[in-house]
Amino acid sequence: MSVFEGFKFRRVYSPIHQLDPRVKFFYVLAIFVIAIMFNQLLPLILLFLIQLPFVFIAGVQREWIRSLRGALLFATMIFVFNFVFTYFWTEYPLLPSPSLLEHSIAMTLRFIVLVESFSVFFLTTSPDHLGLALEQSHVPYEFCFAFTTAVRFVPVLAEEAQTIMDAQKARGLELERGNFIKKVKNYIPVLIPLIVSAIRRSLELAEAMESRAWGATKKRTNLYVLRMKRGDYVLILISATILILAAYFWIFYREQIPLLSSLLIPLRLAAA
Repeated sequence: MSVFEGFKFRRVYSPIHQLDPRVKFFYVLAIFVIAIMFNQLLPLILLFLIQLPFVFIAGVQREWIRSLRGALLFATMIFVFNFVFTYFWTEYPLLPSPSLLEHSIAMTLRFIVLVESFSVFFLTTSPDHLGLALEQSHVPYEFCFAFTTAVRFVPVLAEEAQTIMDAQKARGLELERGNFIKKVKNYIPVLIPLIVSAIRRSLELAEAMESRAWGATKKRTNLYVLRMKRGDYVLILISATILILAAYFWIFYREQIPLLSSLLIPLRLAAA
């Protein structure tokens, strides 16, 4: 469940936490677009390194590493699938080449970059500020409430699932024993209490909303209003600059981006 812990908001005072959620979401979208544009390893490595200063400034290194560790299984699956399917889909399958290996690593790194950017966003953005940002962006309040409620409850349910798993293991349940079908059946004693708990929480939330006359008025007011500051404009400028430069290189120099393996082989021969 560490992948969900890596997306749980941490209330820490830092310049990244003080930024407007709309600006941080624009930054995440810029990173997302750039990661989708390039499938070479060198640009994706650069894109991964660009985000490291945001992680250290926000002070969420431990949670960020936890989110990457939780996504390691999916990253491994992406690498294996890309390596295998690309190898067998070629017209004349040969021995695995450095270019094939580099392509598989690039696709895996693309997924890690996306996890990295969204993890920083959710770790540094309060659900309250996120819902407020959506409201000020003229998103209907019903959708804002549903989204922020999901953001709040996913880490809670993940923590409760871990508690149920620990309790069942203490009662002698072996979750990792047997083949794949057996392992799936072993998780039934975990899923049933978790589903019951989720239904109970939803009923309690519905009763609390009804007792507070939720939806009685269409024109809502908020205690706080998000306002753009100097740091927000700086991040917008940085994000827009990175996006424009990436689009420029993708249009004019996409075919000229070298493979990392082609750069390392001459260095290895020179050293030998």
